[in-house]
Amino acid sequence: MTTAPTPPELAMPAASPVDDHAHHDFRLFGLLTFLVSESLMFGALFAVFLIFRAEFPAWPPEDTEVELLLPAINTVILVSSSFVIHYGDVAIKKGNVAGLQKWYGLTAVMGVIFLAGQAYEYATLGYGLTTNVFANCFYIMTGFHGLHVFVGILLILGVIWRSRLPGHYTAAKHTGVAMAEIYWHFVDIIWIVLFVLIYVLAFLN
Repeated sequence: MTTAPTPPELAMPAASPVDDHAHHDFRLFGLLTFLVSESLMFGALFAVFLIFRAEFPAWPPEDTEVELLLPAINTVILVSSSFVIHYGDVAIKKGNVAGLQKWYGLTAVMGVIFLAGQAYEYATLGYGLTTNVFANCFYIMTGFHGLHVFVGILLILGVIWRSRLPGHYTAAKHTGVAMAEIYWHFVDIIWIVLFVLIYVLAFLN
């Protein structure tokens, strides 16, 4: 018995380059685009801060003290967390989900410690958002960065939660893990710049 040929109008269309392109993962590209836009926002804040520093005869003002020890400890914690989160990425590339959970969990804890240290600093500074121009810049810049740290912690916790699902992250499939790591490195780099501009330069004055 001869099978009748499939009518042309019912045949499945051949995959086109456009169809194949539609299946590509653009999540990393989207994240990098977002980070570029965030870099521009932080860059604008840095520029304004430096302009004020150049215009004012005393920066920070004499009645505005900047503590260095606690922010320095916080900096060590946050920068160290970049190495810790990288171990999680290395672990999942070897198919080690437990290792991913351990290192990402430790990174989240370090992030929480950083925010707790920042909250303590805010509570003990002795000046507020509207005290003077320096205080205004200080709280806006460090607060905006702290918001990014908080978002990073949520991303890390999201990775840990999803890793509970069997096969969600594997040695061959771990884009979400990489995105959380890249975002966290961005947060760390921004803080290093902030630390130099606000704390180190104030200490050198």
